[in-house]
Amino acid sequence: MKKIVLDLAVSLDGFIEGPNGEIDWCIMDDDMNFEGFLDSVDTIFYGRVSYDMWGNYQPAADAAPAEKTMWATVHARKKFVFSREIRQDDKASFIKPDDLVKEVNAIKQQDGKDIWLYGGAGLIKTFIQQGLIDVYRVSVHPVVLGAGKPLFEDMQGRLNLKLLQTNVFRSGVVQLIYEPLP
Repeated sequence: MKKIVLDLAVSLDGFIEGPNGEIDWCIMDDDMNFEGFLDSVDTIFYGRVSYDMWGNYQPAADAAPAEKTMWATVHARKKFVFSREIRQDDKASFIKPDDLVKEVNAIKQQDGKDIWLYGGAGLIKTFIQQGLIDVYRVSVHPVVLGAGKPLFEDMQGRLNLKLLQTNVFRSGVVQLIYEPLP
């Protein structure tokens, strides 16, 4: 069965974006092997806002070849958008939030690689609350934002996790990989 992997950056003080939605503090080092992560997934889950911002993003013409390749790889994955607003889009399938658990479990049963839970914050919160995340890959960046959108917002109970792996990168980013305990 496919696993749902939450892979995202977080500031040292627990924010996934700054107070104005900024993510300019995120570091992408070549030693992070993001390409390896992308090779491990064949599907991406988005909330509507995140999809509208990043689901079809194209880097600037003068962007580095590695960035262009990364985005081409991201866009080659199957995309599902969870939204109250269902629309026609030949690059993604839209799913109403009312059907979220049923649809997610059906997608997890399909053959293939794992699923990247991209976000946004509201979708991540829903997946956490529904116990749908199989792996938490949290990359803690060496920055304190002081305010913004917290990763664990409105938690309705304790979430116990087991540490599977720790990776430390040249930039000072520390990636923590967990799985939920039953």
